[in-house]
Amino acid sequence: MKRFADKIRRFVVSEDGPTAVEYAVMLALIIVVCLAAITTVGESANDTFQNVANQLSTTSGGSGQ
Repeated sequence: MKRFADKIRRFVVSEDGPTAVEYAVMLALIIVVCLAAITTVGESANDTFQNVANQLSTTSGGSGQ
């Protein structure tokens, strides 16, 4: 356990610590942007498919169920 604590201490003290934090922040921002884009595309695709389903139902005289 002491060796693990020593490695953590050296990592935080060295220059790699702030760099790792910067990479973690960038990764978090990229993930947020990707999730927002995927959500937007998914909602748009859902709306499109729902519109097509409604038009097919109306054209074929179905009940829409």
